[in-house]
Amino acid sequence: MPATNGSPPLPPRREPVLRALADISGPDFARTARSVDTVAGRRVSFVTVPATARQVEDTLRIAAERGLAAMARGSGSKIDWGTPPAGVDLLVDTGRLGGLWNHRPSELSAEVGTGTPVRALQAALALRGQRLAVDPPSRAATVGGMLATNESGPLRHKYGQPAAQVAGVGYVDPEGRRRDTDLVGDDFEGVLLTAVLRLEPLPAARRWVSIPVSTPLQVHNLVDEALAQQVDPSAVEVDLPTPMPGGRTVEQPPGAVAVLLEGGAQSVVERAGRLVRSLGAGAEIAEIAPTWWGRYPFTAKDVALRISVKIEDLHAAVYALRDAAGGAVPIRGSAGVGTVHAVLPGDLAPDRIAAIVDSVRSVLMARSGRAMVISAPPAIAREVDIAGRRELF
Repeated sequence: MPATNGSPPLPPRREPVLRALADISGPDFARTARSVDTVAGRRVSFVTVPATARQVEDTLRIAAERGLAAMARGSGSKIDWGTPPAGVDLLVDTGRLGGLWNHRPSELSAEVGTGTPVRALQAALALRGQRLAVDPPSRAATVGGMLATNESGPLRHKYGQPAAQVAGVGYVDPEGRRRDTDLVGDDFEGVLLTAVLRLEPLPAARRWVSIPVSTPLQVHNLVDEALAQQVDPSAVEVDLPTPMPGGRTVEQPPGAVAVLLEGGAQSVVERAGRLVRSLGAGAEIAEIAPTWWGRYPFTAKDVALRISVKIEDLHAAVYALRDAAGGAVPIRGSAGVGTVHAVLPGDLAPDRIAAIVDSVRSVLMARSGRAMVISAPPAIAREVDIAGRRELF
């Protein structure tokens, strides 16, 4: 049987596997891997795109029987997060496992297929005046990918991590058995199928109050002041990019703190005005988010670090990172809850990266904080200590 992507015929031992996968998902939805079908820089062997829970069960059962390491893939935006697996033979693409059903607006609840793109879900919910209170920075994120990696954005300040928005999930375990649980994260392994989600009313109005900053200590002081005003922020974010060559003046600092306020129109306007007066000169109100809002400061070519620590100690962690790295390091994330992402160049030597991370960890140890590498280019990822998927929760 020839490969389905125009490549040479398969070796005899691989041909029965592809035939079995095609029998389960359909001949158009099972194929040998292409150059884009990689995990940790290594091409897998097969890709299948099941459309039903039964097809996922049969697929994982075949994989277990034949000793194939299987892994789910949504959009693939975070497939290289976490410790690189020893090897993946089969990608189970969740692209046909999407959909919204059992939407109960009066109960603020809905069940969705985990292959559903988060953005598409939000658009559908908005038609009924509701939303899922998550905003993952990965623009193509699916519900399953977001839950599997615990990916949260600015709204984590008020609503917590994605797991807090989930009443239950259905999944297929590695042996091909259907399971249900009210927990996500390290309590399951396999392929997520469905999630019952807790919803929120769509806010009538939103305003962003932003003020420029140039140092981690300024960030600390401004966040302290913003939270002291009791304006019920939905998010408090910081962006501290690397200063441009030549430096900048005091009037043009390189970063910003931004606070998101949501709710009724009159309430939001009143709270925004009160916050601007409190923060002082330079604070501004906008009806749209800053361009950097809800975006990661890193790319797939960078080494991405996550720092989590008590709010009052966040500036100490950032200073420690700068000292260890020998210069300014781009920082972005939720200053209001003490969780930010930092960027190290992807061309640093693995031992240099390890030394920087260890230095920051030693500072955080006494502050009950954590610093971890969450993603890196494949060559580096195999040489440094990268957080496992379970550590992301």
